[in-house]
Amino acid sequence: MASQKENLKKNNGSAAIATAEPPAGKKPKAKREESALEFIASIAAVFVTGLFIITFVVQAFEIPSKSMVETLQVGDHVFVDRVRFAPDTSWMKLAVPYRQIRRGDIVVFLSPAEAGLFVVKRIRGVPGDRIHLREGKLYVNGQLQDEPFAKHDGSHRDYRDNFPSVPPTDFDQVTPEWRLTMNSHIQGEDLVVPPDGYFAMGDNRDISYDSRYWGFIPRENIIGRPLFIYWSFNTPEDQYQRKQLSERAAFIAHVIIHFFDETRWRRTLNMVR
Repeated sequence: MASQKENLKKNNGSAAIATAEPPAGKKPKAKREESALEFIASIAAVFVTGLFIITFVVQAFEIPSKSMVETLQVGDHVFVDRVRFAPDTSWMKLAVPYRQIRRGDIVVFLSPAEAGLFVVKRIRGVPGDRIHLREGKLYVNGQLQDEPFAKHDGSHRDYRDNFPSVPPTDFDQVTPEWRLTMNSHIQGEDLVVPPDGYFAMGDNRDISYDSRYWGFIPRENIIGRPLFIYWSFNTPEDQYQRKQLSERAAFIAHVIIHFFDETRWRRTLNMVR
């Protein structure tokens, strides 16, 4: 597209483009150069806009564990939508498509069991739902759930696979708070989700540390939902347990050297469902 205004002129049935010229004898005005203050203001505007987006609209997270395999793998980097599940506001209703959290949504949230820890799981129960597992199969409101995303390793644990009818043992690593409050939410063979909570489990069902072990997710703990994987790198799971600076630096160097051959290109830019 031409940077100057263009006039279309018909000539013998054909179209010719004529560019506006300054009148004879008059020199075009020189373009005013941007001052240093204006340049700084422009940079500041870009910075503030970017800061607003990453603070209130989307946020980047890295997947550190196998609890959501195959849906999400260790080393997947995702952008999380912080807006869709935000509290509804009437003045932004037309601009932002707010909606309630639904059964089946994948969410990022602050762990109820460990302060400051971000966790990703799939919602399997919303307020009012009645939930139980029998031999590892999930029932919601009495209906067996079709879960093609759920992965099982073939092992068996009574508490994990027959929740909540089988009481936990010390081996099950249930939090003390959940031990004390779980029975107050049980009716018959079902666990009933309270009005202000959600029940979540990992897709890698037999290794996931989830609502069976620490209870419901409070609504205010939910950050948002993963949108898509913007980058995926072949990462060992124990990388996130390494605390020494030398080990972290060695992995950064490994990423730089092997960026092209160990990036999982088939997963990059995939939507998260």
